[in-house]
Amino acid sequence: MRLLHFSDDPSIAVFEPRPVRTPSARPPGQDWLNGPLVWAIEEARQALYLFPRDCPRIVIWATPETTAADRERWFAGSAAQVLAYVEWDWLERLRAAELACYDLPPDNFESLEDAGMWVSRQAVRPLAVEQITDLPAALRAAGVELRVSETLAHLRGAWETSLHVSGVRLRNAQGWA
Repeated sequence: MRLLHFSDDPSIAVFEPRPVRTPSARPPGQDWLNGPLVWAIEEARQALYLFPRDCPRIVIWATPETTAADRERWFAGSAAQVLAYVEWDWLERLRAAELACYDLPPDNFESLEDAGMWVSRQAVRPLAVEQITDLPAALRAAGVELRVSETLAHLRGAWETSLHVSGVRLRNAQGWA
């Protein structure tokens, strides 16, 4: 399995564990997830991070439990495996952004069993780094259909479907709070 980390800094020689910038409410016994960790994503779920760091986005994909009705409602007419929604105000930043994609050794990582997320409590030296200069093309190559709207607020109901729905940096979305 390939684990990745995306950053706007292409010169990281060692990833040192650090606490998350904005702690989240965690289930009992999982508050350690706000502590010092190195985060990685499985290659299959890299679409969650092919965006500028602070870009609010909602990423949706079907699971084995997804109903035909939900698939038809959300994916009708699309051959994409994943849908990603961003706001118009972020589109030019998405087009202009560049990211470093770090390939990380899977040793010392543990799965969170959540959307392909993995963490290490130890420092991690990357195996390789690749510069991504065209994020929309990288999204397409990853099987993602990018959808742009004025706000993301109309997608609040997506979490009530049988699809997998991930919201990232929604605190930066217009009218989300």
